[in-house]
Amino acid sequence: MENSNELFLQNSSLISYSEEEHSRTVIEDIKLVQLGKTSGKIDWFNTYGINYRDSFRTVIKQNGLDDFLIKLMMDDEHFTKVIELDDVLFIAVRVLKTESLEFDSEQMLFMVSPDFVWSIQEKKGDYFQWIRERLENGIGIVRKRKTDYLLFLLLESIVDNYAATFRRYAEEVLDELDALDVNPTPEFTMKVEERKQDLVKFKKASGNLREAILKLEKVEIYGKRARYFGELKEEIGNLIGDIDFELQDLESKINLIFSLQGHRLNEVMKTLTIISVIFIPLTFLAGIYGMNFKYIPELDNPNGYFILLGVMLVITGLLFWYFKRKKWF
Repeated sequence: MENSNELFLQNSSLISYSEEEHSRTVIEDIKLVQLGKTSGKIDWFNTYGINYRDSFRTVIKQNGLDDFLIKLMMDDEHFTKVIELDDVLFIAVRVLKTESLEFDSEQMLFMVSPDFVWSIQEKKGDYFQWIRERLENGIGIVRKRKTDYLLFLLLESIVDNYAATFRRYAEEVLDELDALDVNPTPEFTMKVEERKQDLVKFKKASGNLREAILKLEKVEIYGKRARYFGELKEEIGNLIGDIDFELQDLESKINLIFSLQGHRLNEVMKTLTIISVIFIPLTFLAGIYGMNFKYIPELDNPNGYFILLGVMLVITGLLFWYFKRKKWF
């Protein structure tokens, strides 16, 4: 239990701020985790890791938060949730980790009250450093606003990261998957399918965020309807629209690949059919004169061999002329 609390505190940070002040506190005892207790200041408590269940229970109880939070924090997996509790708003969303090409996902939880925001991230590393810097240096209006604005910035940072990552990888694959240079090889098809899988992950994660934002638009945070999330809804909607457009473009490439493969197969079959049609009458003639009957009149003709070759050449020439006239090749 004690080691668990130590790890919990090592992976947690507390920033307190007001319009005039900013402080970052190193907490050495879990009993000192008092959220929103300083008059006139807002606390942002951030934790990396979602498995410190005993520590979560302790923080919730000693801060007098709604007991239902304990049950919510004990769940191993959350769908997108926005739940209004007694003086606290609980938000759960699954987001992508975009630092690598693997696009792993992680669970993020947010608890928002009038005096604090507690953000919990499943994995270490986030997109929030610029927010910490603005808080520390007093840049912009973040220190003049309340916790709803901080929550807005946290979610906006995730949306902006999605959009930037989408644009970056879209530019990288643009040359390889150019519509004017579709090459129906297994390697090209594999690249298209890999890109589609990445986009499906992006769309799913973006859809989770949009669902959370839509729910946030309808709730009241400390008695007021949040007014920042309409812009986020528009941003995430535009991103999903761009993803859908590229998915349609990739689907068109797949269809074009199949069409090219079918066309090439038809060309091969047409060539083989023409060759077969040419050789069928020749094989028929060779079969007749290859039979072992004693009395075949042409066999006694001294020029029979050359006559048969001439007939074969005439038949071949007529077939070629007919195919050419029909524009079959």
